[in-house]
Amino acid sequence: MKAIVAVPSAPGRSEIREIAEPDPISDEAVVDVLAVSLNRGECTALRSAEEGWRPGWDVAGVITRPAADGSGPREGARVTGWVNGGGWAERSAVRTDHLAEIPDDLPIEVASTLPVAGLTAVGLLGVRGTLLGKRVAITGAAGGVGRFVIQLAHMAGAHVTAIVGRPERAEGLARLGADEIAVGLAPEGDPFDLILESVGGASLAAAVDRIAPEGTIVTFGNSSNEPTAFDTRVLYRKGAPTMLGFFVTYELLHGRTGSSRLAALATLVAEGRLSSKVDVTLPWERAAEAIDALMERRVSGKAVLTIGPTGR
Repeated sequence: MKAIVAVPSAPGRSEIREIAEPDPISDEAVVDVLAVSLNRGECTALRSAEEGWRPGWDVAGVITRPAADGSGPREGARVTGWVNGGGWAERSAVRTDHLAEIPDDLPIEVASTLPVAGLTAVGLLGVRGTLLGKRVAITGAAGGVGRFVIQLAHMAGAHVTAIVGRPERAEGLARLGADEIAVGLAPEGDPFDLILESVGGASLAAAVDRIAPEGTIVTFGNSSNEPTAFDTRVLYRKGAPTMLGFFVTYELLHGRTGSSRLAALATLVAEGRLSSKVDVTLPWERAAEAIDALMERRVSGKAVLTIGPTGR
């Protein structure tokens, strides 16, 4: 079969090559992959990866070989799922607790956007319990995670502030449920009960200034690639705020999230109660273009690569 692998000398530092077929263990199903969505983490890793390394976390397609232990979806089921690398391939072995069947009317391309971004958004919002009446801020709000957070927090009754890097990135976020939109997280201003922070550097330091007493900061990325420095007294003098880290890979590998939440997200999207914007869709032969668009912040929402026909 074919897969995208790292090739430092190739355009985009990757190319499609022949590799061995997947060899699933008992609790893994083989998925005929029809679409994959891109995430900054894997695209960043690809830029410095050694030859032969295989990217890919989010997959969507059709089960061609159910798991040998009888768990998970049946043969022919349309699914979305998460793999710990190597998903940008014609076929992939996926743990059944990381797979979810999707409704018949949910496009495969949209389904592929749900695992990393959707499960991250659900996990981030779950750290605080009830959000009714709480003030929630999300940095990187125009990205895949941010757009899910805005909608889910709005559904839960929170007052949502969407924070973007450039004014043009704010387009459409108010329609998703953002009550306020800001360009950059400033250290001065009204406090937030929950700040979901993915930029790092000065933005994370500003979050320390803006967190409310007994509030929570959750850091889940560092798109600025900058270190963060802050006066710890600012944090502890507020009372008892909390700073946490969230990494969806850890959550998945330790069984803290997976199939049931993924299925719920797929249902919400299929029913029109949750939107997943696919801003860029390209065949996987043009992966380099999609990666560049994502890394240069020219994607509002998600970028998706299609592998073969996606009409199933």
